[in-house]
Amino acid sequence: MLEEKIKIYTDGGARGNPGPSACGVVIKDMSGNVLARHNRYLGERTNNQAEYEGVILALEKIKDIGAKEIEFYLDSELVVKQLKGEYKVKDLKLQSLFVKIWNESRKYKKITYQHVPRQQNKEADRLVNQELDKYEM
Repeated sequence: MLEEKIKIYTDGGARGNPGPSACGVVIKDMSGNVLARHNRYLGERTNNQAEYEGVILALEKIKDIGAKEIEFYLDSELVVKQLKGEYKVKDLKLQSLFVKIWNESRKYKKITYQHVPRQQNKEADRLVNQELDKYEM
């Protein structure tokens, strides 16, 4: 499956801050058709770390899609503003995640990050909670 341009919805969450955490990713073509869904349990993380890990998971999973342009949608305004360079990344753990994303993003023609209300990110949020529910038993 080759797509020039894709949309990716990511989310991350922790139950407790820090606490057990997970991230979720929904990859769509430009018509809104779902190409893939992924989620991952992360262990003990903060909410912000889990949000960053969602972007990292997405970048790992899209390598075979062949996209050159990516539109990311996240419901974390802080992470979006940091990834866009509008806010400094002061937290050391977030800095290392930011650098990972920065280095990986250089492989693409264009990547944009957009903040969306939580209501528009339900699918990725559901994936986060599905993964966390598995580990709470």
